[in-house]
Amino acid sequence: MERKVGTISRGIRCPIIREGDDLVKIVTDSVLEAAQSEGFELRDRDVIAVTESVVARAQGNYASIDHIAQDVKKKLGGGTIGVIFPILSRNRFAICLKGIAKGADKIVLMLSYPSDEVGNELVSIDKLDEAGINPYSDVLTLEKYRELFGENKHPFTGVDYVQYYSDLIKEAGAEVEVIFANDSRKILGYTKKVLNCDIHTRFRTKKILKACGAEAVYGMDDILTNSIDGSGYNEKYGLLGSNKSTEDAIKLFPKDCTDLVMDVQKEILSKTGKYVEVMVYGDGAFKDPVGKIWELADPCVSPASTPGLEGTPNEIKLKYLADNDFKDLSGEALKDAITNRIKEKKDDLVGDMASQGTTPRKLTDLIGSLCDLTSGSGDKGTPIILVQGYFDNYVS
Repeated sequence: MERKVGTISRGIRCPIIREGDDLVKIVTDSVLEAAQSEGFELRDRDVIAVTESVVARAQGNYASIDHIAQDVKKKLGGGTIGVIFPILSRNRFAICLKGIAKGADKIVLMLSYPSDEVGNELVSIDKLDEAGINPYSDVLTLEKYRELFGENKHPFTGVDYVQYYSDLIKEAGAEVEVIFANDSRKILGYTKKVLNCDIHTRFRTKKILKACGAEAVYGMDDILTNSIDGSGYNEKYGLLGSNKSTEDAIKLFPKDCTDLVMDVQKEILSKTGKYVEVMVYGDGAFKDPVGKIWELADPCVSPASTPGLEGTPNEIKLKYLADNDFKDLSGEALKDAITNRIKEKKDDLVGDMASQGTTPRKLTDLIGSLCDLTSGSGDKGTPIILVQGYFDNYVS
């Protein structure tokens, strides 16, 4: 009998992970115990995904604000530092900002507006229009911003991030000046030493600043790329992808975890004879239509995956075939025609009209987004996700 169920995503519970735990064993055992408990079996090409948070925790990849301060001061030389384009987040940036401020005498904080890179609003675009402000060219001082727009609290957190970030900087012992601009070059009128905190546009920002005479330009991905006095670090991403651990420490994005995904794959194969795919995932790559926030605050969705998860989907749009190529067919004849078309499809459907409207995104981005939505960000207690049937199609 043909299978009547396609993709299934299951949250898998496991013990609370601590530094030094054998994550390969925990992940393998948890998946197999869940299968036994719930009465399902693993299949070839199932996907086992592990959230980056528990990977970093098992690695002990932590750093304090003092570690951040030391590296910032070493690389930017103290004095007045421009900190530009940070996201508005207590979890993602506030603790980093404490450390950055401890490594400087003064911070010129340049905030993008009307929202940050991932969509957190400082002011609505409608209010900008009413005030006659052009966000592409106008630079606002804190006084002008307050005069025009007053206090603006984040709709989800209730935090006025302008005040909150200013207070954090002063509490860390640095002076603060806040400006609002979207042209990175504007910071050079205040200081030639810049730490750009944008995530997905960081390479362009660095290039522009260096070309315009900045003396020192570093990104968040350049801070804590090596251990500072025994701290954690991330050679590739630095502070990017970090999360608040305590009021004075962060958990960094996991270091190289290729061995982890390959070892879990081998262990599952050894115990079940099934060849599964394995990945580590962080934020999903999707945008909330109500809050207008783009979820992806991590530098990437998946920092490591097995080779079978490389590439993008190669799919045919069923409704296109039904409405066009086979519009005169129905019932079994339509089913047979579509089945044959799927079986005969090319290995690369780029440019084929029958694939229009499919999602040509990286497999790891698509599956990672599914996993992030399944695991949630709170108390579900399922840092491991098992995805079954993802690579099935209408013929399976």
